[in-house]
Amino acid sequence: PRPAVLVVHEWWGHNAYARKRADMLAGMGYIALAVDMYGDGKQAEHPEDAGKFAGAVMSNIDTAKARFMAAMEVLTQRSEADPEQVAAIGYCFGGGVVLHMARMGVDLDGVASFHGSLGTKMPAQAGQVKAKLLVLHGADDKFIPPEQVEAFKKEMTDAGVDMEFIAYPGALHSFTNPDADAFAEKFGMPIAYDEAADQQSWAALQGFLEQIFTQ
Repeated sequence: PRPAVLVVHEWWGHNAYARKRADMLAGMGYIALAVDMYGDGKQAEHPEDAGKFAGAVMSNIDTAKARFMAAMEVLTQRSEADPEQVAAIGYCFGGGVVLHMARMGVDLDGVASFHGSLGTKMPAQAGQVKAKLLVLHGADDKFIPPEQVEAFKKEMTDAGVDMEFIAYPGALHSFTNPDADAFAEKFGMPIAYDEAADQQSWAALQGFLEQIFTQ
């Protein structure tokens, strides 16, 4: 059996981008599942809708957890997956989701967030977080003010969480997604693809997964 990885989509919904990342993980030898946190394959065409969909999930975190756990069960019950070796990664909204799953004590070996939201109404408690964290952040992300970054780091330090936090200079929100530039132009959003940060953050993820799954 192989280690298993859940992938949680950006606020646009369960789209080809999330599935592409799952395919890339499969290419590395992991069993990967792109989770639909909105249900029914619902996708947002506009940032307003995306914000509403994402907000609905985050304001009902117990339902979100149930949905995540159901996906985790589907994944780990597959004969080729090792139920003892499971990680989760997420992008943007999905990064916030997987960080919240870690905060809630979900039994994951590792959690990686790419340009994910860092704020929370339910901070991590000492001894509750089982997962190691890898947080990959655009240093110029306009959606995440510096004080939120500092508060997040303090939250995790205070809770004794094993975390690596990497900030990529000059990188904006959505720096891993080649579609970001088109969205930026269409909706006037401060997001952009950054090829160097994309490649470096993916390499960091590869190293992180190798590390957590060999222990």
